Amino acid sequence: MGGTAMPARAAARHDDEPDGGDAAGRARPIRRLAALDVEDRFRAQPTSSDDLPNPRPLILNLTRCVMEILAGARDLEQIARWLDADVYTSLAWRTAIRTRSRQARGAAPARPRFVLGSTRIQSPADGVVETVTVVHEPARAKAVAMRLEGIDRRWRVTALKVL
Repeated sequence: MGGTAMPARAAARHDDEPDGGDAAGRARPIRRLAALDVEDRFRAQPTSSDDLPNPRPLILNLTRCVMEILAGARDLEQIARWLDADVYTSLAWRTAIRTRSRQARGAAPARPRFVLGSTRIQSPADGVVETVTVVHEPARAKAVAMRLEGIDRRWRVTALKVL
C-alpha cells in the first residue's frame, strides 16, 4: 500500500454521499458550516449606534472610575466588564506601577480630588464613539481619551489614554 490510498472511513463517507455534481458533471465542494457557524455566533458582534444607549453617562462614570483606580481608591475589577482585554491589561499594568510608587514613598492610597470638566464626544463611524474629558485636579489638568465601540449590544472601551 502506498501513501496515496484513502482511509476506509474517508472512502466510505464519500461513497455514501449523494451525487453532488452539477449539470456539467463537476463536483460541488462540501460545505462545512457547523464549525464556521459556531465560531461566528460566539465572536464579538458589532452593534449599531441606534441599538446602543446614550454613551455620555457611561463616559463620565468611566472617567471618574479610571481616575480613582489610578489613585488606588477603586479596584480595577469594578469596570472590567466595560474594558477590552488590551485596555484592561494596560490599565492593570499602569495601576501596578502607581501602587509600587506609592508603597516606595510610604503613601497610602487616597480618594483623589478632581472635578470633571468639559467632555467632547465624536462619532467617526456607526457604533463607534471617541471622546476626551478634561479632569481638573488641584495641581494640574489632565485629559482622559477613550474610544468606545458597540460590541454585543453594549459600549466597550477599546482604547484609553490618560494624558
